[in-house]
Amino acid sequence: MRIGRDTSPGVQSRVVILTADEGFEEAVRATFGASPRIGLDVVKGRLSAGDQIDVDGATVVVADIDAGDEAELEALNHLLARIGSWPPVVAVTQSFDGGVARRLMQMRVADCLVKPVPPAELVQTCARVAQRPANTEVSEAQICTFLPAVGGAGVTTLAVQTAMLLLNSGASGKTATCLVDLDFQHGACADYLDIEPRLNISEIEPRPERLDRQLLEVMIAQHSSGLAVVAAPNQPAEMRSFDPDVVTRILDLVSSHFDYVVFDMPRTWFSWTDSVLLGSNKLFIVSETTVPSLRHAKQLVEAIRERLGDGPHPQVIINRFESKMFSTGLRRGDFEQALGDALAGTIPNNYVLVREAIDRGVPLEEIKPGNKITASLKKLVLPQGNAKAAKETEASGKKLKLSWARS
Repeated sequence: MRIGRDTSPGVQSRVVILTADEGFEEAVRATFGASPRIGLDVVKGRLSAGDQIDVDGATVVVADIDAGDEAELEALNHLLARIGSWPPVVAVTQSFDGGVARRLMQMRVADCLVKPVPPAELVQTCARVAQRPANTEVSEAQICTFLPAVGGAGVTTLAVQTAMLLLNSGASGKTATCLVDLDFQHGACADYLDIEPRLNISEIEPRPERLDRQLLEVMIAQHSSGLAVVAAPNQPAEMRSFDPDVVTRILDLVSSHFDYVVFDMPRTWFSWTDSVLLGSNKLFIVSETTVPSLRHAKQLVEAIRERLGDGPHPQVIINRFESKMFSTGLRRGDFEQALGDALAGTIPNNYVLVREAIDRGVPLEEIKPGNKITASLKKLVLPQGNAKAAKETEASGKKLKLSWARS
């Protein structure tokens, strides 16, 4: 590979671009070469050739790869492993599908662009991913995903309350938390919180790459608590599978700009479901306290373990559990016997409390501080490091100031 470096006085940023496409090289030279504040390094060749790229002092690395070539993807993975968290890497590819999106997401590329790439979009992308100073530690979002074993298991209630808990889990105030409703047909997160869903799928589906931070902010609904909610208006009479690129792009954006992300998943398995589950840190399957629901939960655990391999291990939450001494219903021992180590825990039943919270669009803690449902959820979803903050919040029972932690 031959490296051609453009140097100019007063350079403050260095962009390294790898490409074997002469047309793309010509375009980037014209785009970046005109600015005296940008130093441009063009590496002519392909990642799979095996040569090392000099990224010392680089602000951004742009890798033009053939996503259909497994060797290219492996080479990109090795490059990312070598350079670590800085500089950010933007992947440019001729083709893009759900499989490629999942691979790039697992590699933690900063962004992905599909050719032909407009010069302005390339500049904006590089500027956005390079905003973090080189000496700043990268903090990846913690993603918690809820998947129903059967319909009506209470997934949305647990997802909403989990998002509220994570929002208020900071020791010194709110943490940036986003609740994402991926049930585009029957989603109820916005209804539970009494807010207007603002995600316009039809606007972004033709060009998922258009969805950036600025556009996402327009499509985020804000709850009075400070919780950010990504939800689309329901389409109960229209059963369709949305482009996986749209969902993957949403996942990438929210995980880049929030500390915590909670996904409320539909029961139907779509082409993008694997990508969402693979990107999760915690994966909960919500079951009712019935034999059919327990069977479905066990089957779902086995299916996910088979599909995801070394991905996140699914854990089952038994919702609306009533522990009565002389009850003839299922007991915790039955759950342990059926699910083994896949059992995460149980959530007690309190229909009156949950119904009031839903009707008023507020968290359970606002109605009854220290309730048993919230206490059980805290043990399952709160990071261990926030246990002290969780106890303080439960003891005080007071609302924190309402603000969105992420500007």
